[in-house]
Amino acid sequence: MADRLNAGGLEAAAANLFGLRTARALDVSAGAGVGEERRRGRGTLSNASGRYESQSREALDDGWGTLDELPELATTVQEEKARRIITRNDSPDLSFDRSINPYRGCEHGCAYCFARPTHAYMGLSPGLDFETRLFVKPNAPELLERELADPAYQPRTIAMGTNTDPYQPIEKRWQLTRRILEVLERTNHPVGIVTKSHLVTRDIDILSRMAAKGLAKVALSVTTLDRKLARSLEPRAATPAKRLEAIRMLSEAGIPTAVLVAPIIPAVNDAEIERILDACYHMGAREAGYVLLRLPLEIRDLFREWLVAHRPDAARHVLSLIRDTRGGKDYDATFHVRQKGVGPLAWMVGRRFEVASRRLGFGKRRLRLATELFTPPERKGPDAARQLSLF
Repeated sequence: MADRLNAGGLEAAAANLFGLRTARALDVSAGAGVGEERRRGRGTLSNASGRYESQSREALDDGWGTLDELPELATTVQEEKARRIITRNDSPDLSFDRSINPYRGCEHGCAYCFARPTHAYMGLSPGLDFETRLFVKPNAPELLERELADPAYQPRTIAMGTNTDPYQPIEKRWQLTRRILEVLERTNHPVGIVTKSHLVTRDIDILSRMAAKGLAKVALSVTTLDRKLARSLEPRAATPAKRLEAIRMLSEAGIPTAVLVAPIIPAVNDAEIERILDACYHMGAREAGYVLLRLPLEIRDLFREWLVAHRPDAARHVLSLIRDTRGGKDYDATFHVRQKGVGPLAWMVGRRFEVASRRLGFGKRRLRLATELFTPPERKGPDAARQLSLF
């Protein structure tokens, strides 16, 4: 009991020092926070209402300790009937113009995940709701086949894992990512995947056949090699060792494999840049990239809470360094700046990454996947029937 009281006192002191509210403080005051026992194994500490909601939730302890009796937060999955599955973008600093996300929300629970604010569009919290209230699009493979059959469709690499992880735990049951890959393989359509999950190795059979035609490549996101840090920062993602193993297995199967060092967080994991690159290169990765921590919208407060809970003695320093890389702000969404940051610290991170990559032998050119092999699937439905009737 003494340890818990001391820990609570440290969190409260840190909160007062930085002007931040911890999850424990939120439990008592605003009620958006969730007790430690209930959120065991989750990445964020609170569940504040989404920014579009007219009302906010508040869990109030009336003195009887009833909040402590609530069960652990369980993961729930809801089916979503999507109308389209290929999402387009025209962002000038992205290497792809289309992507597929068969899931909304992500059970990996990464505290820094830039996709968290999208849950506000669903009337839910970007906090714990994002990692416990998930949505699946069971008709994703059928929608993909229909969209690829459109006569106006022009093939370019489809990216997967750009918003939520296509190999998060619920993929084991739903297998939407595998079914999507089956469609892409049948049509000889190129795909690039980013994931934190060892589950990607399940699909080596499909990916290796596609890679032999120049149609597939995979990037593993490796944030840290420190198992303890990974456990608190990315609680339900694969361990660092399993990600390295996935890189080895994929590369040995002939699948072009890359490492994404992301996000780089000043004074948290930036000291590991060279070690991560070295470990991944020796496992077979031949391309590398990085992204500096991004804190748009609700992620700013969620990550602050994580810092106070897990790095109370360094929280002020970390936040100050983050602002140094964002022109004095918590975040700058400017194209070509949002990924890498600005200022001396951001410049130094970039140069360290470049020097280490060059020394190890990571490729300077990005592998371009083939598009000339694309074979559209047969059109189905009323439109196809009308066309056939012309003959």
